[in-house]
Amino acid sequence: MAAGSLLALLDDIATILDDVAAMSKVAAKKTAGVLGDDLALNAQQVTGVNAERELPVVWAVAKGSFKNKAILVPAALAISAFVPWLITPLLVIGGAFLCYEGFEKLAHKFLHSKEEDDQRRAELAAAVANPAVDMCAMEKEKIKGAVRTDFILSAEIIVIALGTVENAPFSQQVLVLTTIALAMTAGVYGLVAAIVKMDDAGLSLSQKASGLARGTGKLLLAAAPKLMKFLSIAGTAAMFMVGGGIIAHAWEPLHHFAEGAAQVTAGVPGVGGVLAAITPTIVDALAGVVLGALVLMVVTLVQRMRGKKAAH
Repeated sequence: MAAGSLLALLDDIATILDDVAAMSKVAAKKTAGVLGDDLALNAQQVTGVNAERELPVVWAVAKGSFKNKAILVPAALAISAFVPWLITPLLVIGGAFLCYEGFEKLAHKFLHSKEEDDQRRAELAAAVANPAVDMCAMEKEKIKGAVRTDFILSAEIIVIALGTVENAPFSQQVLVLTTIALAMTAGVYGLVAAIVKMDDAGLSLSQKASGLARGTGKLLLAAAPKLMKFLSIAGTAAMFMVGGGIIAHAWEPLHHFAEGAAQVTAGVPGVGGVLAAITPTIVDALAGVVLGALVLMVVTLVQRMRGKKAAH
């Protein structure tokens, strides 16, 4: 009897862990839109930091990220337990924010002139070169800014993950959110550390005697800026797809439209299967772009109105 009970218990635990793994995988896929942007943003945060301080800065931000998750995960679980009706509105807000961030990036070159961007880079370079500038204070400000950015992105990740397990037992919600929080933080900041040191590794290898090492070093030096650009582009595209997908699931007319469009494209000879598979994602992304434009327009109007009031 005892052995049977133990086996039954182990089977239950194995089933729960299997469910948790499956739900964690789903949650991870749905948070992918935030992660690409998260990587690019955090790698950019250490721009201007002395090379020997890059990893300590990344570690400091990572610790701040763990603290953020320690606040956000219990808060999300409390919402799920006591006000579960709030999950969908929070998901919609998070989805809209993702779309807004994505469209703001697309519109950046229209909202900010090249001269403004060049001036900001020149000021940063001058600050790094100026011996009178307190680099410790500058580093601390960078860390604070990165941790604030991480809090917003972490909140998006946790809310999206919570939406995938809102109907699961509370114990599984705890395991899934904890798994996502730990895995995402370790994964993101591990990759950020690798990215920011990629050029240093390339420079070191390029100075070796071995031809293979020099070739590898030059490849890394050439790949580092391209990787940053790819992460930024991929992250922005994924933000529209994930944000638009969240809105589509919350707004049935858009969801039905995507399904109908998939059925229409399924009839295209030869490529119907492929088109049917990608059409909902394309519809979600387009909806994300439209929503992002609308939110940006509202935010811009509000900022201008506040600016006019402040001027008076």
